[in-house]
Amino acid sequence: MNLLTIAYKSIRQRALASSLTAFSVALGVMLMVTVLVIHGVVDRMFSQTATGYDLIIGPKGSKLQLVLNAIYRVSQPIENLPYRFYRELKEDKRIEIALPLALGDTTQEGGFTIVGTIPEYFVTEYMPGRTFQGNGELIAKPFDAIIGSNVARTNGWDIGQTFRLIHGGNEEHVHDEEFTVVSVLRPTGTPNDKTVFVNLKGFYMVQGHDKPIEEAVRRVADFYNEDVDEEELARKVKKAAEDEAAHASNDGHHHQHDILEVQKEVTAILIRMKTRENSSVSIYTPGFQSEINKGFKAQAVNPIGEIKWLMDNIVGHVRTMLVVMTSLIIVVSGVSIFVSIYNSMSDRRREIAIMRALGASRQTVFSIIMSESTLLCVAGGVIGLVLGHGLVFLASPIVEAQSGLPLDPFAFEPMELVLLPMLIVLASLIGFIPGMTAYRTDVAETLAD
Repeated sequence: MNLLTIAYKSIRQRALASSLTAFSVALGVMLMVTVLVIHGVVDRMFSQTATGYDLIIGPKGSKLQLVLNAIYRVSQPIENLPYRFYRELKEDKRIEIALPLALGDTTQEGGFTIVGTIPEYFVTEYMPGRTFQGNGELIAKPFDAIIGSNVARTNGWDIGQTFRLIHGGNEEHVHDEEFTVVSVLRPTGTPNDKTVFVNLKGFYMVQGHDKPIEEAVRRVADFYNEDVDEEELARKVKKAAEDEAAHASNDGHHHQHDILEVQKEVTAILIRMKTRENSSVSIYTPGFQSEINKGFKAQAVNPIGEIKWLMDNIVGHVRTMLVVMTSLIIVVSGVSIFVSIYNSMSDRRREIAIMRALGASRQTVFSIIMSESTLLCVAGGVIGLVLGHGLVFLASPIVEAQSGLPLDPFAFEPMELVLLPMLIVLASLIGFIPGMTAYRTDVAETLAD
């Protein structure tokens, strides 16, 4: 009979106490595995999706908020920029692609984020070497829409489905205009999976998405620091009132509601700068970013830099704190194993003395106690690994439904490889003192008692 078999039989004699102590280790490992897997998924998502564009241009304000809103759709828009500003950027010779985004609304079913954009958005790489794949057409017509895979799965939508928008997330304000799904995107593992994209032209045609002409003219003039021509403004206000009256008399949902350019706004603009041949880095980016940030009109933000700051200074610290807390749980569990084994030593002194009398050496007795400690820790660790990934498996559909964050329950983090060796070291520390107690057992005195 080898040492592990003897240790296992000894553990079975104290099945309840042994099971509880091993389970406490399993809980600690389970929590740590869950933290590691979820943090790894979050880290990969935030680092990857931000790499598709060189710059994000938006109104002055929080840089991080701009990135979270434009790329990850998890924050409120800061403000809007004049459409004229987007058009001027698009004509800049240093810019390869300029993609406008208009946000603020959600779907009536599921509350998914609405993004008004142009067809070029879907033929542009959202990450290096990766472009969108869908089963339909691009948003060619004003009231066309493309939906992410998570939206399709949650709402049960497919090509031909029609839906309405909720203005600003206010459930009491549902727009009359209906959009039609023309394509469903394949899963990307990014926030695009939980997004509904509509044609920017159609977005502007929705009643209430155009600013009052007088307010719009003054906002644009203030943005460009220009004087307002009051006579021209009066003419535009009159024409807008006539158009509004004609619009109100039309009962159809897909009627045209053309507005002036001055009334159009964009929430953010995704920029990809031109590069030289055989180079992935643009020499124009630093200068262009500095040029935009110099004034008070807008800001140009490097998404990678902002997300790196978020991961290093906030998410990274939270992960470290959670790992430390779960490590403490494992250590406390180890102490409970130590107490269980140590307390059992007084009841096992006669058993140990008999083993010694039958020829077992001190080293053999010491090794049996160390084996018990190792078996309890390793068994708890293996169970914890299984429970940890099982918890992620159960939580993944809930987390994905609430946040759109895809969790792979079978994702493996390299740090998990360190857990079992750490548990073996912990087992050695736990079993040393009880093992030495068994090692020093006096055979004659114990048997005489």
